[in-house]
Amino acid sequence: MRCAHWRRVPLDLAREAREKSTVPYVDRAVQCQLSVHDDSDHFGLLTDDCAYGTALWLRWLGADETALVLLPDCPVAAPGPDGDGCCLFADHAEQHTWEDALEEVSCTV
Repeated sequence: MRCAHWRRVPLDLAREAREKSTVPYVDRAVQCQLSVHDDSDHFGLLTDDCAYGTALWLRWLGADETALVLLPDCPVAAPGPDGDGCCLFADHAEQHTWEDALEEVSCTV
């Protein structure tokens, strides 16, 4: 299950994010993309339209600590020949995004 924390993107960081990527628009608020977690940093995806294999994220902890971070993509894919790739960044904590999807699949017939 994904973390339920959201964060408004400060105007100065939204402006900086637009300058660092080729996209003309950055969301005004982002949801933490990590699995449910306690008192650690939250990460909201701003854009993956950066250098190949990287994405621009908003990192926050608490009310006042926010920063833009350019992180490499997570290289892990789900098992199997057609396994989905993880949509997070390298060395993230907790589950990969495809593991969350596996939990939601019903096996009842």
